[in-house]
Amino acid sequence: MKELLIATKNKGKVREFEVLFAQFGYQVKSLLDLDESIDVEENGVTFRENAVKKAETIAKIFNIPTLADDSGLIVDALDGRPGVFSARYAGEGKDDNANLEKVLEELEDVSESKRGARFHCSLALAIPGEETIIVDGTCEGIITKEPRGEEGFGYDPIMYIPSLGKTMAQLTKQEKNKISHRANALNKLQERLASSV
Repeated sequence: MKELLIATKNKGKVREFEVLFAQFGYQVKSLLDLDESIDVEENGVTFRENAVKKAETIAKIFNIPTLADDSGLIVDALDGRPGVFSARYAGEGKDDNANLEKVLEELEDVSESKRGARFHCSLALAIPGEETIIVDGTCEGIITKEPRGEEGFGYDPIMYIPSLGKTMAQLTKQEKNKISHRANALNKLQERLASSV
């Protein structure tokens, strides 16, 4: 069985990827399975740049196919912020609550019609000796006035999905996995892999 390394320590992400790649004959491992600690500096100006840098750097070190993602929140009224700084928007501490409070603060006087936003996910699959595959997925919504829901993580409690009448944090895992930016990117990656087999 072929091995694929997922460049994450997030167990939830790893489970999502395991299901997808099993059908292509890949056994999934994550950074949690490695003996050494790898930290690739994400200093790109786009999600794609960060995902590619992470995937290609780790694939080169371990000579193993590596999948990396970079994702975050893009708010129209904030000129695309927090963008690539989503995880550390309120400071280096990567504090989910502080990050979403900062977004709500900055949108305090913005009317609902101008609170459009999207989650964006770029996935990069680096296979040694082959060209890196890059796909993107998005999930459109509106930023709420206050957090709602207990599920999910990050900005999920303030990302309202009009078609479902709920925030991302009010969705079940199954509901979220059907419409999320990561699910959309994974579907595109699946299509690319299926067509190249």
